[in-house]
Amino acid sequence: MANVSGLSPSQLRFIHAARVAHLATASLNSQPHVIPICFVFDGKHFYSPIDEKPKRGPAIRLKRLRNISENPMVAVVVDRYEEDWGRLGWVMLYGHADILAHGIEHDQAQALLGERYPQLATMQIAEHPVIAVRIARVSSWGNLSVAPPTPF
Repeated sequence: MANVSGLSPSQLRFIHAARVAHLATASLNSQPHVIPICFVFDGKHFYSPIDEKPKRGPAIRLKRLRNISENPMVAVVVDRYEEDWGRLGWVMLYGHADILAHGIEHDQAQALLGERYPQLATMQIAEHPVIAVRIARVSSWGNLSVAPPTPF
């Protein structure tokens, strides 16, 4: 995957090594909402699926989707915590989000997500939206190496 986002090689490696990130959204009246997400990064955009929510009802009722509809400005944090504080690190991406309900980009994002997370193969995610984050700015801090953790 080509890097057209302006991220450094260490930021890219750190992001690709992570299995979870956190998506921060805010409502129209600035009420924050942060949740862990599965994601894939194609070198330009972050994509996060809306998977099956059996206890919830329609996906559009999800707080993150309502917030993005009202206020598309978001942040994504990919971080690592370890007891060895010399290994702490994070990458934060700021941008705006789009909700992809269908189309070529939706289908390509679904395919990439399915490759990254085999668990999604057992779910009917193709009919659900995908959140696409268009990166405007990046910041990072700490140790972004992807070497195995050292014994503490």
